[in-house]
Amino acid sequence: MLKLIPKKSTPLLFAVVTVVAYGLLLPLTGFYWDDWPFAWIANFLGPAEFNPAFAPFRPFLGPIFYFTTSLIPPVPIYWQSFALVIRFIIGLSAWWMFKQIWPAQPRIGLIAALLILVFPGYSQHWVALTHINQELIPFIFYLLSFGFTFKALRAEKPLPYSVIALLLQLCGIFPTEYFFGLEGLRFLFLLSIFQGNSIERYKKTMKVWWPYLTVWMLNAAWLIYYYKFGPYNSYEVTVAQSPKLVYFLTEALDALWKAGFYTWAQVLVLTFRSLPAPASLLTLGLIAISLAWLTPYLLRFAQTEESKERPRFASISLILIGVMGILLGRLPSLAAGLPLTLQSSFDRLMVSMMIGGSLLTLGMVELLIKNQRIKICVFALLISLGIGQQFFNANIFRRDWEKQGEIYWQMAWRMPALEPNTVLFTHQMPIDYETDLSFTAPINWIYAPRYTRSDLPYILLYTEKRLGGATLPALEPDIEITYPYRTVNFRSSTSNALVIYMPQNGCLRVLDPARGDEEIYANLPDELTKAIPLSNPARIILDTDTPAAPIFFTEPAHEWCYFFAKAEIARQTGNSKGVVSLGNEAISSGFKPEDQNEWFVFIEAYALTGDFKTAEDLSIAVLAEDARMRRGLCTVWKQVLANRSGGSAGLIESIILSFKCNP
Repeated sequence: MLKLIPKKSTPLLFAVVTVVAYGLLLPLTGFYWDDWPFAWIANFLGPAEFNPAFAPFRPFLGPIFYFTTSLIPPVPIYWQSFALVIRFIIGLSAWWMFKQIWPAQPRIGLIAALLILVFPGYSQHWVALTHINQELIPFIFYLLSFGFTFKALRAEKPLPYSVIALLLQLCGIFPTEYFFGLEGLRFLFLLSIFQGNSIERYKKTMKVWWPYLTVWMLNAAWLIYYYKFGPYNSYEVTVAQSPKLVYFLTEALDALWKAGFYTWAQVLVLTFRSLPAPASLLTLGLIAISLAWLTPYLLRFAQTEESKERPRFASISLILIGVMGILLGRLPSLAAGLPLTLQSSFDRLMVSMMIGGSLLTLGMVELLIKNQRIKICVFALLISLGIGQQFFNANIFRRDWEKQGEIYWQMAWRMPALEPNTVLFTHQMPIDYETDLSFTAPINWIYAPRYTRSDLPYILLYTEKRLGGATLPALEPDIEITYPYRTVNFRSSTSNALVIYMPQNGCLRVLDPARGDEEIYANLPDELTKAIPLSNPARIILDTDTPAAPIFFTEPAHEWCYFFAKAEIARQTGNSKGVVSLGNEAISSGFKPEDQNEWFVFIEAYALTGDFKTAEDLSIAVLAEDARMRRGLCTVWKQVLANRSGGSAGLIESIILSFKCNP
């Protein structure tokens, strides 16, 4: 690898690091979180729809979404590839920026840019359609704006470069509030390069900075209006009830610790915790390989530049800029009361702390390590750890995408088509990077593939999140449900509902009050079980010429969950023999459930078709596997007793007694 990167081919180095950190699992990743609603809008309503869609929510983002979605179709592989390009541009932009700020310190600029490129605190790279537009493109604008400011300082005709810097600042600061605090870094960078006493340096800095300060003040005025008087209300986060000073000090220290220190070692904590999982071993192997080829390259680069680095770079200045960069980057999210939690969707807040976190780490290494070779080895290790962390993150998103495919195909198997205006209720889905409104977009894409502008046909709502709010005041019949989904509306009522449930380990199922599911699933959260009486499986269209087919996902092999879904359909139509046939085929193929509840549909069918021996044996096996299944098992057998005709009532009653069921 080293031979493939000549000493002076720094862009090639950035390209290789980008691909190794972010591209190895690219074909196995897809859409996540808000990607789905945005992709649905682009596909069904067109790119121009983003302007009115964002008008009440970050209105300056609309044109960015309009531009990128006009160029790139809403297909996951295209957006993941575009994300790779954007990352590469971020690395080059940061490198170019530092070359303009500290032209006499090429090694410092290169290392800082590489640290920003792989910054491990930000794990949201794979939520590509959302974060490219919402954060990463404005971030590139800001990096370039900084660079042009310093290019203007050294140019014979500075005005054109200053104008470009101001325009880029506008494009970076107005689309999103994430970078509100970032402007302070320009002031600090300027202060770091001017000579003289403190007062002289401050005057020189203000002479250059005042136009940017003016833009920043305009943005501040806009944000005050935006939050206080405008319609924006995107977050529902409760700020800690600690005294404000204590709260802000605690959060500031937390941000410094996470962005400047812990984030670089985080991958070791995560991998060692999950050893000997293959993903952890692969991650550690990638870190070792990256370290092996990065170290000699950086050493070779340092040797050619070392003689130019006189006097030694002021590491204290780097540390101070880094500390302030982290705090300034945390400022907008802290003001909104948002938590800075790593390895969650909230670590997107780290995007505004990338520069500060990288410079703080860089400054600490420069200060504490005197030996140049050891110092370079430490930098190579940090970059390698960043590469490993991003690969580790990619594998998390790979698994999430795989799980999404399972969910959507199980929906399609169990619910071939749905009546329009159906509300799908569930407590939560067993997946990390999607919400109920994220699921709503692909569900509409799957079940209404010919949608044209009208009310939204379907919506998925989490009872855990929505119950008691304006969207879902109560779980009672005939309550109107209206939800504005960007520029279209969903309108229906609780009487048009289906309740679905998918455990962490198990198959998706439609819950049915007619078969006692309220009793069977009584151990689930109340917000879900109270919705079961509203569930109406008749809203599933079983006989359709165009059964649902999930987009972007190849149909998985027909294993246990396929047979379970088809057995649920057979039970819904009263075809007990069909359920038995499916059960026999699944068992003979060696398939079995992870969730013992899934045996109940087969136990009931065997009993209803007169095969009491198999039904009883399965029941005994279920109880032996998990004694907590007794209540559900008793409910099933009581259903059998109520529905079985003929002279078998006595036998069924004796079986019920043998399981110690309550009368």
